[in-house]
Amino acid sequence: MKVKPLYDRILVRRLDPREEVKGGIIIPDTAKEKPMEGKVVAVGAGRLDKSGKRIPIEVKVGDKVLIGKYAGTEVKIDEVEHVIVKEDEVLGIVG
Repeated sequence: MKVKPLYDRILVRRLDPREEVKGGIIIPDTAKEKPMEGKVVAVGAGRLDKSGKRIPIEVKVGDKVLIGKYAGTEVKIDEVEHVIVKEDEVLGIVG
């Protein structure tokens, strides 16, 4: 399925953090924190300013970004977890 976000929204697939086990304790998936790093899958066209001019989005498809743990709206696309966030919820681009 192909999803195209509207306006200044961005579709991000969260990247799984490397699983590190300390002291032989395995943490169940339900107790793990949501990853803050993700890969941009799709972007909207950008928001409109007061005069109706479109302001383009800073990030592009393929960028690695940092987002808040509880930012955006979680959606499942083709059995894969994604999150849709507004551009101002993106904390930064990982270079």
